[in-house]
Amino acid sequence: MITVSNLSLQFGGTPLFSHVDLQFSAGNCYGVIGANGAGKSTFLRILAGELEPSSGSVEIKKNVRMSVLKQDQFMYDEYTVIQTVIMGNQRLYEVSQEKDALYSKEDFTEEDGNRAAELEEEFAELGGWEAESNASQLLQGLGIPTALHETPMADLDPRQKVKVLLAQALFGSPDIILLDEPTNNLDVNSVVWLEDFLLDYEGTVIVVSHDRHFLNTVCTHIVDIDYGKIKMYVGNYDFWYDASQLMQKLIREQNRKSEEKIRELEEFIRRFSANKSKSRQATSRRKLLEKIQLEDIPASSRRYPWVGFKMEREPGKDRLFVTEVSKTIDGVKILDNVSFIMGKEDKIVFIGDNEIAITTMFKILAGEMEPDEGSVKWGVSTTQAYFPKDNSEYFDDNDLPIMDWMRQFSEDKRESHLRTFLGRMLFSGDDVYKPVNVLSGGERVRCMLSKMMLSGASILLFDQPTNHLDLESIAALNNGMVEFKGNIIFTTHDHQLIQTVANRIIEFTPEGTIIDHRMTYDDYIESQRSKQA
Repeated sequence: MITVSNLSLQFGGTPLFSHVDLQFSAGNCYGVIGANGAGKSTFLRILAGELEPSSGSVEIKKNVRMSVLKQDQFMYDEYTVIQTVIMGNQRLYEVSQEKDALYSKEDFTEEDGNRAAELEEEFAELGGWEAESNASQLLQGLGIPTALHETPMADLDPRQKVKVLLAQALFGSPDIILLDEPTNNLDVNSVVWLEDFLLDYEGTVIVVSHDRHFLNTVCTHIVDIDYGKIKMYVGNYDFWYDASQLMQKLIREQNRKSEEKIRELEEFIRRFSANKSKSRQATSRRKLLEKIQLEDIPASSRRYPWVGFKMEREPGKDRLFVTEVSKTIDGVKILDNVSFIMGKEDKIVFIGDNEIAITTMFKILAGEMEPDEGSVKWGVSTTQAYFPKDNSEYFDDNDLPIMDWMRQFSEDKRESHLRTFLGRMLFSGDDVYKPVNVLSGGERVRCMLSKMMLSGASILLFDQPTNHLDLESIAALNNGMVEFKGNIIFTTHDHQLIQTVANRIIEFTPEGTIIDHRMTYDDYIESQRSKQA
């Protein structure tokens, strides 16, 4: 369906990737992965024809229709929701508009009649008579009710616009669908619906995503962008990850043996090269040394951080008591009589579309905001570390180097001690002297995680910690949270993180109340699907 031949792209003379040869076939879903900045979205833009490569070609068979998930949420503000979705098949929309314009003419001529007949035939072939019904089904599947289908796009909130643009990309059975981060800002029901849609889809799907569960569910292949190369592997993300880790282990073992042999040869050369009686032997060994090469490992752009949290002391029996907490902000009741008790073994995830209520609850738990009513009581022997959703106050007006920024949160001020924590989060060498106000979103998150690792807290509070992180960092955080022996309260859109960490789910309703679920996340999703069935 798509053939990529000898593709290269350069920016300012620097190659982003080169000599790429790939083939994408119908019936498969390809997950594109790579470190932040590796060129995932750029590669999709080349496939979509939005960006010209420096060399090589992208060939797509004739009469093949490609659909792309648009990123500009304001592009269709002048159109209704249903119009926007139907515009996913641009030719169908153009035929419909021309046909309607002809029928609205007061001086309808015979020539107009002939043209209208042609348009009617093409309209039917393109599925025009079922277009509104099909568009409506897509919208409803993604959680956009019929009452909004004739609403102007300008009147929708950003989360709704994302769903409409996704419906547009899926509309009309395109042969190829390109999706860049399609699960961003989607609620769990919409993600499950999208997974089911793609599993049944018979065309070609190419998707960039940081959602590991989504990649595992829908992908038949992984396209890995690493160190300027793009390679394709059969299998989903977990299969690729496990296989790549095993291969790296084998390569390291092979290198160890090669390095031992090289050291032996080098020592022989040093000892005997000056000895005339053995100079010939030494020369032959030099030639052998030149032929021995370490396994040819590319200098990978993919770097793996390490996240680990350790309590300084084990807390007592009492952990957290939240009693009848209510909070009103700007005249709107955000939290309404919220109560729960956290037990010794609890790792709690907050979920729900009411993200304002969730963040407000986190701020109250962290002591950054007082409730209007009710109380929050921590066990006297507990200590807490907080990861806020918005970390700008830690960085924006702060020109401290990373090292000095970290030093203010540590009792041990030694640089060697701080470098241990920063190094785990990929800050090494002179990186640690970079001012914190110039850090990227991902670098800021890694600083915050280093700060939390320093804390030695017994209870960790995370409000959307995976935002701005790449897949490798998300996996490292996931491992750290699983291994942590204390309590965790967190919220995230990452399905796999919730499923592997949480043993309790607290759902925040639109009204600001909560529903407490003692089950796994997969069981929760299945229970929600059963209710809708």
